[in-house]
Parts: sequence; C-alpha cells; structure tokens
Amino acid sequence: MEERNRTLSARSAVLSALLGSHPPRLPARDLVRIGALFGIAEGTVRVALSRMVAAGDLVQSGGMYALSQRLVERQARQDESRAPHVKPWDGTWEVVVVTAERRAPADRAAFRHTMTALRLAELREGTWMRPANLVRVWPEIVTAQCTLIDGRPHDDPTPLLWDLDGWAAEAVRLERALDRVLETGLGGARETGGLAEGFLVSAAVLRHLLADPLLPGELLPDGWPGARLRERYDDFDRRYREVLQEHLRS
Repeated sequence: MEERNRTLSARSAVLSALLGSHPPRLPARDLVRIGALFGIAEGTVRVALSRMVAAGDLVQSGGMYALSQRLVERQARQDESRAPHVKPWDGTWEVVVVTAERRAPADRAAFRHTMTALRLAELREGTWMRPANLVRVWPEIVTAQCTLIDGRPHDDPTPLLWDLDGWAAEAVRLERALDRVLETGLGGARETGGLAEGFLVSAAVLRHLLADPLLPGELLPDGWPGARLRERYDDFDRRYREVLQEHLRS
C-alpha cells in the first residue's frame, strides 16, 4: 500500500485497530480516538461499531468491542504470518486437485479464499500447489472437495506461481516506510500525524506479510527480505504501540 492512501473508513480503522490488539478487545473510547487520527467523527465511528455488531463482525459488552470468532481466526493468520511455523523442506510439493463437481459460486469463492490463506498458488484451474514446508492441518473445506498429492515436479514451478520480485520490492519499500515513521513521526513531539502514518504503514506491512508465500530458502532469490521485514516490523510495532497507548491515555 502506498502512503498516498492516507484515509480510512471508520470500519477499516476499527478493524485494523482490533486486529493489531492482543487480546482483540478495545473500549469504544479508544476506537473513537483512533478514528480521530484520520479525521473520522465520533458519531461516524459509533455508527460503524453498531453496524459491525449487527453484521457479526464484532461482539459488544459493557462498552468494550471485540472481534467475532471469524475475525479472531483472521487475526491468528496475521499472527502466523509474523512468526510462521515452518519445517525443513525435503523437496516435496503439496498438490491439491479439486475433484468435487457442481460447486456453487459462493462455495468456489470460499474455497479460493481458503487456498490463498493456506499460501497455495493455482497452477491452472482447480490445481493448487506449494512446497511442503509449512506445519498445518488441512481444513475440511479442502479435504471434502479435493484430492491431496505429494510430489516432486521435474522443473521448478516457482516462477509460474509467485511474483517473488514484486513481493521483495514492496517489502523493501515498506522497510523504508517503517524507518521513516520511526525517524520522523514517533519522536518527542508525539504528533497525531505520525500516529496516523504509523497506523497505515503497520496495516500495510501486516497485509504484505500475509501475501508472503513462505517458501523454503532453496527456492528464494538471494537477499530475500522476508525475515528482515518481520524483524524490522516487530521492533517498530513495540515502539509504535507504546506511543499509541500514551496517546490514548492522554
């Protein structure tokens, strides 16, 4: 995400704030103040909160708002992208072939979302694959519709499946954005402009990490910035949250 996208909807601000909180639960007062960083009026934030509760995105109790179970699972995927569970790779690839017939459009969309979240890429219609280096359990939405195969391609299909150069270039850009916020936006002034900038950059990094295919080192180009971006972000996140909490308490 480019920093030119400096505006957020009330819903996006609330979701980003809660997805980045552990536990994912904040008082309405804090969510209103976070919305104010982007010029979002208190009434607009409170309307968004009510609509999100009605839609099942949030759970409200005693002035506190928490993510629903569906979004807690999204946060878990986000956390996994920051500290992925990988295992040594022996050269095996996971190949998932859709064998179910007559799937409804909604089922197809849900399946595609699941496969992307599992960091598989589609080689062709109905055939997904990735190196078998992740620690995980296959969900029922996959096992009920597909045949799972372990194999070893004769040729490396990585270039057909992922744009590694594009991911790396964006990771480097985000590293620089993190450094810029730390250097200019979180100094002694504690300016709300710096907090807003940091909020947007933080959300952009987390989205980008979710798109990391988490390939084994043998398949990555030299100088791959994945681990470096995670380390840089962890340091940024600790420092940013200290400043944000100071702002919310003031």
